[in-house]
Amino acid sequence: SAVGAGAFVSEIFGDEADELRRRGGDGGEFGATTGRPRRMGWFDCVATKYGCRIQGTTDVAFTVVDVLGYLDKIPVCVGYEIDGEVTTDFPTTGKLEKAKPVIEVLDGWKSDIRGIKKYEDLPENCKKYIDFVEKHIGFPITMVSNGPKREDIIYRESPLSK
Repeated sequence: SAVGAGAFVSEIFGDEADELRRRGGDGGEFGATTGRPRRMGWFDCVATKYGCRIQGTTDVAFTVVDVLGYLDKIPVCVGYEIDGEVTTDFPTTGKLEKAKPVIEVLDGWKSDIRGIKKYEDLPENCKKYIDFVEKHIGFPITMVSNGPKREDIIYRESPLSK
């Protein structure tokens, strides 16, 4: 989700965005102060990889994964198409404004994962989703949140940590 203006390459709208927004976070994806609905989009591997590089990331906490449990299929933005060419590198602002998402669709897990404490106990398609994102961002996902509470964290050993 995002607040404010600016490019949001994987942004979605309408009923699809409304449903995801309603399910998100502890009370949905709405501004804490204003109550305005947040802008919604599918996970963006390109922007995340860039953000991780800029921040000097060593490990990633992958949050709000539980919210996706209702979906049959889960779109993931794995690249940007700009002027007919596909890139997985985050572009300059002028090019970012023209970018269209390159989407890969994964199978959902169609179950509630809240309350699961061990990574091994997650549904197979949930683990595949996490592994897929990790591979595309290139940074180890060592924590997975599966609920809105602080204790709703699954710690995971990532192959990228080794």
